[in-house]
Amino acid sequence: MPTVAGVDSSTQSCKVVVCDAETGRILHRGRAPHPEGTEIPPDGWWRALRTAGEGLVEQVDAIAVAGQQHGLVTVDEAGRPVRDALLWNDTRSAQAAADLVAEFGGARNWADAVGTVPVAAITVAKLRWLAEHEPDAADRAAAVMLPHDWLTWRLCGGPGTGAEPVTDRGDASGTGYWSPAEGRYRKDLLGRAFAGRTPALPTVLEPAEPAGRTQHGALVAAGTGDNMGAALGLGIGPADAVISLGTSGTAFAVSPRPTADATGAVAGFADATGQFLPLVCTLNAARVLNSTARLLGVGLEELDQLAQQAQPGAQGLVLLPYLDGERTPNLPNAAGSLLGMRNANMNPPNMARAAVEGMLCAMADALDELRGQGLAVNRVVLIGGAARAHAVGQVAAHVFGSPVSVPQPEEYVALGAARQAAWALSGAAEPPRWPLASAMEIPSPADGTTGERIRLRYAEARHALYG
Repeated sequence: MPTVAGVDSSTQSCKVVVCDAETGRILHRGRAPHPEGTEIPPDGWWRALRTAGEGLVEQVDAIAVAGQQHGLVTVDEAGRPVRDALLWNDTRSAQAAADLVAEFGGARNWADAVGTVPVAAITVAKLRWLAEHEPDAADRAAAVMLPHDWLTWRLCGGPGTGAEPVTDRGDASGTGYWSPAEGRYRKDLLGRAFAGRTPALPTVLEPAEPAGRTQHGALVAAGTGDNMGAALGLGIGPADAVISLGTSGTAFAVSPRPTADATGAVAGFADATGQFLPLVCTLNAARVLNSTARLLGVGLEELDQLAQQAQPGAQGLVLLPYLDGERTPNLPNAAGSLLGMRNANMNPPNMARAAVEGMLCAMADALDELRGQGLAVNRVVLIGGAARAHAVGQVAAHVFGSPVSVPQPEEYVALGAARQAAWALSGAAEPPRWPLASAMEIPSPADGTTGERIRLRYAEARHALYG
């Protein structure tokens, strides 16, 4: 029985699942934490992968990595990291992003060129920041990679072994210097961002193309970005949109055509199968509930119970969930705000309810952005750590105004990576058809006015502070 391993190298941890290559049945699991912070040594990811996969990945026939997108890994001629990696949620590059947009003639030009308008999270903006603030490090950067590229390279041998860095079209599409529509690097944009420097870039593999082999002989697949991995692991279909409530919040859907949103709200990514994955990302999702629980001195389960005790609308209490700045809308210097406070509504249930509603209103705005690109959204698939709270699913159906499906909790990013590994191992034209997870189905409410009122108050509060 051939087996495959899928790796989810996320912001906070590394998760590994080992699956039957034919059925997708999970056979083993592993997990290890990542170092905290918005810049960390890439070796921290490698150590976590080895810990999470110890005794597992040595025995599989194939392996693939799905990693956090946009992170900047720079290495010198010997393949050694020049500096700690800058992660997607490091916002120091906000001004660099704004400068790049202006220099290239505005947001429309960027959207047409690479499908994405640079913001602080995007790799191309981090390159500009590095060139401006650490020119000596920039001079030593012989090659630039993403987190998943770096881990795939290490699995294939890494520096000094002759292994060449590779990536896939999904993760490459989040750099700001690879065009999903044209299927090629825009080295002119790379040079513009990096002050004329043109470091080596990973070769972009086809979705099922192997990257190499591990020292144990396992085939290494191309890998992909974490959102692309989740889409592959969920097996989403037409008119499905996924809302992922992890550290960040993402809304995405598979599209047969590339998108180019000049507002910058929708990133025109590619997916892991040869299609496209328009995506909206927020910086704040599950962390909103975590922070509110800490403020109230309760655990997440109790926060969930408190939110269910409050009435819809939290008696007028509105939370704008921009706790760590925000990517969509592009407000890198914003802070979270609690509005509508009165003696009558300042209690734990309303605080908990406002946190859930604020998080989901931000994601409902993200869904509207997808619809604005011509994508049909008839059902929302809700995943991620925050989706496990009962109050979240209940509120989501009202706020999104559509049926909501909440699959049983699972490591869908790692499962998507495992499915890609099985695809590369098989040599087939299509990914293997693994059965979908069972899910709780929440119908769209018959009366949509409750959700409309919640969203209206949220929009009024946002307009009052940010226009």
